[in-house]
Amino acid sequence: MEKEKTDKKDHILDVAERVFAEVGFDGASTRLISSEAGVNMAMLNYYFGSKEGLLLAIFARRTAVFKDLVKNIGTTENISCWDKVDRYIDAYTERVFNNNCFQKMLYQELAITRKGELTDKITEMMMGSVNEFKKIIQDGVNSGEFKTDTDVELLIATLYGSKNFILNTPHISSIMLGYEVHNQENLDNKLKPRLKAYLKKLLNLYLLK
Repeated sequence: MEKEKTDKKDHILDVAERVFAEVGFDGASTRLISSEAGVNMAMLNYYFGSKEGLLLAIFARRTAVFKDLVKNIGTTENISCWDKVDRYIDAYTERVFNNNCFQKMLYQELAITRKGELTDKITEMMMGSVNEFKKIIQDGVNSGEFKTDTDVELLIATLYGSKNFILNTPHISSIMLGYEVHNQENLDNKLKPRLKAYLKKLLNLYLLK
């Protein structure tokens, strides 16, 4: 019974994530989401309470898993800080390309300048994995493995910014790269390995003495 309940909640969240990505948070409604998910409004409200509750549940599900993954990378013993960065880039890139709906929804939500409790909660969840990655870089600086003049914050911005530009301005990046970046085959076979290799080379040259 408990597994059935969990499966139903995950199904609703999967549908809500897709709907939010397609029409935006403001354009979506719980009635639309319940209809798309094939559940009644009472069930949706019972599990999540509101549209805001749905959005927070989506972010909580996605960010908690990745935060734990990054934390595990950071606490892995007997490997260098660079090896941890290398593993992080692999994990981050896979996450970006395997969760297209969430990435689109994430960009839409964070691009909105509205303030409030909802935005604060989303920001707090997103900062979890950011801070875990920041620890990896800072540990490398403190241990002497990475250059002492490393700008940790701008390095992180560069890493995330490369992805944001390519995926969130497809009309520009598709022309620049010479192929449609929202085509799944292009994402998997061309862009993902290229981005991984580029980020690793870029950070290697910047960080290592």
